[in-house]
Amino acid sequence: MADPELEALRQQRLAQLQSQYKGGDGGNQEQEEDRRRQMEDMRHSILTQVLDQSARARLNTLSLGKPEKAKMVEGMLVSMAQRGQLPGKLGEADLINLLESVNKQTQKTTTVKFDRRRAALDSDDDL
Repeated sequence: MADPELEALRQQRLAQLQSQYKGGDGGNQEQEEDRRRQMEDMRHSILTQVLDQSARARLNTLSLGKPEKAKMVEGMLVSMAQRGQLPGKLGEADLINLLESVNKQTQKTTTVKFDRRRAALDSDDDL
């Protein structure tokens, strides 16, 4: 049942499909990488136009400590700039105000629950 010609054709077809998949994927991956790089360059150029140097330094400092929050604020600034909601360059004080408003919106309330019954049964009082 194992015809050598049939097996050779299968191997040839398999090699052809693998080369197509790898070749197509490599080109697509390069295009995706180029598109991502262009988006990052556009984002950085918008941020340099919108923020002055001190505000940009504060945003970079924030990105070191809380990168997800910095990305969120950068996205907000870019969208506000694209919609024309920013009158000019934002200073450090304006950025601080924006960060405070973001903190108020994303702030989680924490509750501390104290169980008095367990505290009353503490064995340290026996001494």
